[in-house]
Amino acid sequence: MSGNRRKAFLVSAVLVGGALLMTACQDTDKAADTGASQGSSSASGDAATPSGSSAAGGGQGTGKGSGAAGKGSGATGGTEDGAGSGADTGNGKREPVGQSCGANDISWNARSETQAGGYILISAKAKPGITCILPAALPTVAFGSDGTEAGPAEQSAGKQITLSGNTTAYAGVNPKSTNADGGKELDSIIVAVGNDDPDPVSLKVGTITVDKPVVTNWHTSATDAVPLG
Repeated sequence: MSGNRRKAFLVSAVLVGGALLMTACQDTDKAADTGASQGSSSASGDAATPSGSSAAGGGQGTGKGSGAAGKGSGATGGTEDGAGSGADTGNGKREPVGQSCGANDISWNARSETQAGGYILISAKAKPGITCILPAALPTVAFGSDGTEAGPAEQSAGKQITLSGNTTAYAGVNPKSTNADGGKELDSIIVAVGNDDPDPVSLKVGTITVDKPVVTNWHTSATDAVPLG
């Protein structure tokens, strides 16, 4: 083979080889691009799945949170508080518990009555804006500097009375329950709501003779407060 023909053959071989090489490279690049595209598509699908789960989980979290809030509202609502306050009346209802009366919560009055041999009628009314309870016990009524205290004029115990507005409670005092002569001459009495009342009041009653005094329970009717016997 002449030199020119050999040179031309080598050039042709190089050109053919280069073309084959370029084709192979293109095929390789396409394969790589295809693989990368498939990998990218697969990754995108995997990412979408957790995202969907996360969204679903978020929905569940919101629902549970709302449920807890609902329970919290029930726990702090009025039902529990209302059930826990007041005194049980025994019929499924509860009534508000009022404060006990003190002598300074009350507007007092005392006057002499002639019925049943003569006695002193004490009336008690709550001051404006006050609601309080007179206990089911004798009023504390004392006489003189020595504090002679009135005993019970009734055998049965009284009932507590709620004072409010125009409600008035009455108690009757017989300053001299004996038939004997003598006794202390006084013109006032000391009245309190129980022995522990820190603010007893002094009520003017005119001149009275005191000897073994007695007092009734509190009543809502003045007629029931007459100390008999």
